[in-house]
Amino acid sequence: MCGIVGYVGHRSALDVVLAGLRRLEYRGYDSAGVALPLDGSLLVERKAGALANLEKQLDDVGRDRFTGTSGIGHTRWATHGPPTDRNAHPHRSASGDVAVVHNGIIENYLPLRAELEARGIWAESDTDTETAAHLVSLAYTGELGDGETKGDLPASVRAVARRLEGAFTLVVTHADEPDRIVAARRNSPLVLGIGDGETFLASDVAAFIEFTRDAVELGQDQVVTITRDGFDATDFHGDPVEVSPFRVTWDLAAAEKGGHDYFMLKEIEEQPSAIADTLRGHLVEGRIVLDEQRLSDQDLRDVDKVFVVACGTAYHSGLLAKYAIEHWTRLPVEIELASEFRYRDPVLDRSTLVVAISQSGETADTLEALRHAKEQKARVLAICNTNGAQIPRESDAVIYTHAGPEIGVAATKTFTAQVAANYLVGLALAQARGTKYPDEVVREFEQLEAVPQAVEEVLESLGAARALGQELAPSKAVLFLGRHVGFPVALEGALKLKELAYMHAEAFAAGELKHGPIALIEDGLPVVVVMPSPRGRAVLHSKLLSNIQEVKARGARTVVIAETGDETVKPFADHLFELPQVPTLLQPLVATVPLQVIAAEIARARGYDVDKPRNLAKSVTVE
Repeated sequence: MCGIVGYVGHRSALDVVLAGLRRLEYRGYDSAGVALPLDGSLLVERKAGALANLEKQLDDVGRDRFTGTSGIGHTRWATHGPPTDRNAHPHRSASGDVAVVHNGIIENYLPLRAELEARGIWAESDTDTETAAHLVSLAYTGELGDGETKGDLPASVRAVARRLEGAFTLVVTHADEPDRIVAARRNSPLVLGIGDGETFLASDVAAFIEFTRDAVELGQDQVVTITRDGFDATDFHGDPVEVSPFRVTWDLAAAEKGGHDYFMLKEIEEQPSAIADTLRGHLVEGRIVLDEQRLSDQDLRDVDKVFVVACGTAYHSGLLAKYAIEHWTRLPVEIELASEFRYRDPVLDRSTLVVAISQSGETADTLEALRHAKEQKARVLAICNTNGAQIPRESDAVIYTHAGPEIGVAATKTFTAQVAANYLVGLALAQARGTKYPDEVVREFEQLEAVPQAVEEVLESLGAARALGQELAPSKAVLFLGRHVGFPVALEGALKLKELAYMHAEAFAAGELKHGPIALIEDGLPVVVVMPSPRGRAVLHSKLLSNIQEVKARGARTVVIAETGDETVKPFADHLFELPQVPTLLQPLVATVPLQVIAAEIARARGYDVDKPRNLAKSVTVE
């Protein structure tokens, strides 16, 4: 969830931290705050609401006071306590010498708070974070434990981290130590940026990409101390650890709007390149290869069942993986919500392949599902958009979706890139198991490679989708219908409307219409129908055509997504969006695009922030 920035260097820390928070506001925008050590004290400002509220407050108090070259910042997605000024981060210790920003949940904060109260230290906020600030301060003054941490900030943070339960990233600054910042990580993202005479900490590389592309991903249960000259990393017990440096392959322009009104529109238009970049390099000498493969062909041949685990939009991409993998390999595939997977005691063993899909690579439920699978000796293949994140690091194989940074909270290009990656998984399995001949694998891959051009064609004709979004904005609800691979597309279209426009939107498998949902149809109700190709799925096409007639006869306003040249739907479509002809399994990659645009335009017409829908954050790093 929350966005974190830390900086030690030679620039104005306030400028660097605020610039980083602007790029991380997609992670949470309930409140924001900064803390800078200066002349033996801490300057702290925090404010509820968007980052702009904090910046106005800084103007009011005078930015020229914040002259330090180290500092921390935070943009919050609220968990403990409502989004108010008093709950905004950074949180200070009772003595005022320590400031902490935090991402995640400290699950045992209540007994820790009781311990602090017994010492006469009372909470000033409703958050779990504040307990960490008090504990670090006590450790630093030698009042916690055996006193060995006295005057040692990294040791103090390690001692506190060992006592905390849950998922957390803590970043700590001390009034007496302006030249270093200490951070601890467990099950929550944290990455370092290494510059020339400056070092950065952040939840995401987007925060410091303006200054450096050299980055380091911290591992589990690690503490890092940064100075302007570099960093030192240990585990929670102080033992040195190895870290994984990498170089960011995209530049600052990828994290900016580039002249668009909002990030989501830019990211919708980047889908052709996101799909192409995800596919690039995966066919080598006629064979499918993965990005990181610690599974042999024999391991893949031994697979007798596949589980796909994911959340939200990634779950919808997983539904499409099921169609492709079963069709190409004849392996049974189960698609599971990651939040339910380990709680229902799934049957797993060494011949089970679990495909874990996560844009951030840090999704808490998906990470725990992966770990449960590993405990049961299953093999895990990750699909992720973030190099070096925890989920790919703990997996046996990885396919990265090279979609670049996605700032809009509602997933667009990462969804279509995930779908493309899912199909690569299917082809890799089919190749290893021999269910497709080598030339068939190459042909399927080449058809995938042609999809970005088809998406370009869709993008060139989306003016009507924007206009329709404006027209549908007053609607109270929208229903979506689909069959076969069109059903996950319908689910994704409905989710986008819920996320962005805060309206009732529901998707149904069209065959279920007469089993109850048809009772919802009333005069003027918009019904979006994702039509299959009359060439590839003629039987399903005729059945959906009947469904369109049924809802139209009851007064529905029909919005039809259909293949170009499909003349049969035109008499029954109040609004028709024509798609380029692509193979049936690949149609979701083009059919999803108009639904993304319609949802964004409905939200904009209603006056909502398209990039920052209420109550949502980009990465769900707590259960």
